[in-house]
Amino acid sequence: MKKELIIDALKDKKIVILGFGKEGISSYHFIRKYFPNQPLTIADGNENLKVDEYQEDKNLSFVLGQEYDRHLNDYDLILKTPGVNLTRLDYFIVPQKITSQTDLFIRAFGAQMIGVTGTKGKSTTSSLIYHILNHTLGNTLLAGNIGVPFFDIIDKINDETTIVAELSAHQLEYVTASPHVAILLNMFQEHLDHFNSFSNYQLAKLNITVYQNEQDVLIYNSDNQYIVELLKSHQYQRRFYPFSRQTVLADGAYSHDTEIILVSNRKITNQYELADFNHLPGAHNYYNIMAAILACKTRPVEDAAILNALKDFKGLEHRIEFVGKFRDISFYNDSISTIPEATIAAVNSLRKVDTLIIGGFDRGIDYQPLIDFLYENPIRNVVFMGPAGKRILKEWKKQGRPLPESFMIEDNFDKIVAYAYQNTAKNKICLLSPAASSYDRFKNFEERGRCFKEKVQKYEY
Repeated sequence: MKKELIIDALKDKKIVILGFGKEGISSYHFIRKYFPNQPLTIADGNENLKVDEYQEDKNLSFVLGQEYDRHLNDYDLILKTPGVNLTRLDYFIVPQKITSQTDLFIRAFGAQMIGVTGTKGKSTTSSLIYHILNHTLGNTLLAGNIGVPFFDIIDKINDETTIVAELSAHQLEYVTASPHVAILLNMFQEHLDHFNSFSNYQLAKLNITVYQNEQDVLIYNSDNQYIVELLKSHQYQRRFYPFSRQTVLADGAYSHDTEIILVSNRKITNQYELADFNHLPGAHNYYNIMAAILACKTRPVEDAAILNALKDFKGLEHRIEFVGKFRDISFYNDSISTIPEATIAAVNSLRKVDTLIIGGFDRGIDYQPLIDFLYENPIRNVVFMGPAGKRILKEWKKQGRPLPESFMIEDNFDKIVAYAYQNTAKNKICLLSPAASSYDRFKNFEERGRCFKEKVQKYEY
């Protein structure tokens, strides 16, 4: 059984679980299911981690606090969780010691996997592929960065199961295998605080295809120059399926207006008209849809079934999510936006944005494209949040360009929402699309988005 490959990799090893969040807890329970007495260490930077429920496990030890990652070479296997950053360590770790749920899972089940990565669109595309395949073929599972640890689905897998995996750069950083079908949606500057350089981030993303062979499939965005240049610099042998909104391709998929066209050897093989498909607004979502269709076509799925499933898909929370229309103002929550390109795409998708809320945790990414966009496409009211928002405003002023007609610097969502209600024109849009991480004030982008929605819906006026 494929599961045995994972079990054998863990057997009789001195293991440290590095990071004890959702995935770390999942790894602990998986190891204990098969090796109840094997010595095991949990290492986490949180010195106040609640460990009372694990006291009966006499073969378990904890290393907590600032020094949690100082002696990792003492272990045979380092089971790293995605949030842990090893690049900041000042000592060498033998690379063969580093693994993860993602690495072990792909090594065992990669032949059954459709893996999706990209700076933006991963969750939407993964969920869309899962939605189509589960509704048409059944026996499909969704896991990974979407919030479901890989080890949690192992007992649900049989030889016919298709596994759709959302894969972040953090998950791909140390993998030694790639999924049978790999999707590269896009690449933009992101997570530079973790990877130290954009180049390192790109190489981590590229791991989704590095270990593929000529029988495997790579679906990629041929309009993204970073991806194109990376693929040109490697002599890969794959079955390549590009997709584009800018070019009529000889193979893969391209789109004009609301139509998606599949081609093979310059011949049209399928056409999908999506004029009535309103659940995923914006040109950027046509990239996600093209990638999803190409992935589903690697399975025996009828075109009519794909189209019907596409039209049933409702979209995801925090991704240009319609919150509601209140006092003749439409509010949208796009808290997932953590880079300028995502905010630009959201504004272009909605078009009638009169109030834009941007900013948050500052990770040092380049905001010039967003400043240029807002100069060329003025939005009347802009809220600048957190350190990133303050830097955007500072750089904007420094360039001497006209500022928005009305703007405020504010972190408190009560005051931000009040400003939006007072300043947004009737029948226009207020959009939260921060172009920045949430970690200055929130645990994650989900918490930020839900806070915004709650304030909007409960606002008293």
